[in-house]
Amino acid sequence: MPRALFEKTGNAVYISHLDLMRLFQRAFQRAGLRLTHTQGFNQRPSVSIALPLSLGMESGCELLDFDLEGQPVPNEQIRARLNDALIQGVRVLSVYDNGRKRKELALLESAVTLEYDRGVPADAQARISELFARKTLSVEKKGKNGVTDQDLIPMIRRISVRQVQAGELELRVLGCCQNPTLNPMQLEAAIGKYLPDLTPDYSRCRRIEIYDTKETIFR
Repeated sequence: MPRALFEKTGNAVYISHLDLMRLFQRAFQRAGLRLTHTQGFNQRPSVSIALPLSLGMESGCELLDFDLEGQPVPNEQIRARLNDALIQGVRVLSVYDNGRKRKELALLESAVTLEYDRGVPADAQARISELFARKTLSVEKKGKNGVTDQDLIPMIRRISVRQVQAGELELRVLGCCQNPTLNPMQLEAAIGKYLPDLTPDYSRCRRIEIYDTKETIFR
């Protein structure tokens, strides 16, 4: 089954996961690329995204698996035709065959930017670094079964804090993305809970890259 690497940026970050799936289904149709359908009573187009992206989050490393009917179409042609049919902010970077099994996908590198309207507090970088150096760090997580406490530390393989501008700090984190999954925005939640005076005025997040357990880029 072919796989596409794509990015989601700009205003497109406000497209929900379900709407993004519909967007791609329509893009394949407009591009003249006929998707196969799943078998059974409720048949669906054979297209799926590896890691659903939270609303408002940018990414440069999203993976889309799909299957086409009819004669094979060159991968570069698929990429070009899809990009002609997609909206601004959603762009296919490459299309390739024989992608790795999704169960081998283990780690996600993300950048969380914290913005402070009055400038980054003088001791913010050191205090936030100390926070994530704790042995345990529990925050609330909302799920289908209600609100539970989740310890972030076991899901963080590596994290760094740096000041990128007078009013911005960047948290660069490499964390688990499957069983369990670290939502990078939980880092901001931890700051708000344990260091409330360092709660940013605004935050944004971008997925940078995905890896296997050995930190080899996953494709």
